[in-house]
Amino acid sequence: MKRRNLLVAAAVFILTLNLSIAFAEEAKAPARAWPESIDQSVAEVKKSITTITMEEFKVVVDKKGDVVIIDVREPEEYKTGYVPGAINIPRGLAEFVIWKKVAGYPDKTDTGKKIYVYCKLGGRGFFTAKALKDAGFTNVTAVAMKVEDWVKAGYPLER
Repeated sequence: MKRRNLLVAAAVFILTLNLSIAFAEEAKAPARAWPESIDQSVAEVKKSITTITMEEFKVVVDKKGDVVIIDVREPEEYKTGYVPGAINIPRGLAEFVIWKKVAGYPDKTDTGKKIYVYCKLGGRGFFTAKALKDAGFTNVTAVAMKVEDWVKAGYPLER
């Protein structure tokens, strides 16, 4: 009887230990804040727009040519630091605000101006690039980067 109780106790202990390990591993994994269908939408949009890598974007930023860099994060995010020269036009306002802020509407509307868009993780930038393309802008490029990676690479942020 004692042996059986010991075996049951050992089995319960091993099961408890395995469950603890499994829950600990699950806790380490980042929680998804959206369904897989959103990632699929981002992937589809990305196929329909022009994108560049973070390293290619760094060259654009360093040249400081006649380009417009738009940070499409929310104003609170933008205030934490942005790519040098970037202006803030949040994703939800891009199609409406860009006309006066960038394109010179109504006097000298320039829908061919070279525009680069980025956001915190990439997705909002991709959607914004597509929306601007759909609105008639012909030279829009989304930057495939995370702001966090920009910082890790030692690239500058303005505040």
